[in-house]
Amino acid sequence: MLTYILLAVPVIFLVASVYYAYKSVALNKKSRKTAVLRQIASFAIVGTFCLITSMAVMAAGENPAAAAPAGDLNKGLSMIGAALATGISGIGGGIAVGGAAPAAIGATSEDPKAFGKALIFVALGEGVALYGLLVSILIIAQ
Repeated sequence: MLTYILLAVPVIFLVASVYYAYKSVALNKKSRKTAVLRQIASFAIVGTFCLITSMAVMAAGENPAAAAPAGDLNKGLSMIGAALATGISGIGGGIAVGGAAPAAIGATSEDPKAFGKALIFVALGEGVALYGLLVSILIIAQ
C-alpha cells in the first residue's frame, strides 16, 4: 500500500504544477518563461523525490524484485539505452522538423513547384527519429 501512495505523490505533484502554470499564464500573472522554468524545477523535484523514494524502499527491504536473477540488470540497462535512443532522437527530429517545416511552407507559398524538394528536407528530419526508434527496437529484441 505504501508503494502505491509513493507512486501517486509524484503524479499528483506534476498534475498540480501543470495546472498552476496554466492558470498563471492564462490569468497573465506570470510570463511564459517563468511558467516553463517552474515546470523544469518541478520536474527536477519530482525526479529527485522518485530517486530518493526508490532508494529508501530498497533499503527498507521492500524490493519485490529482490529474488530476480542477476541478468535483469542487463535487461534494465538495455531498456534505459532503448529509451535514451528513442527520446534523444525524437528530440533531435523535432528540432529539425521545427526548423525545416516553416521554411518548407514558406518556399511552397512562393513557388508551388518547390513542394517536393521542401518535403524531402522535412522528411530527413523525421528520419532521425525513425532511426532512433529502429535502434531501440533492435536493442529490445536482443
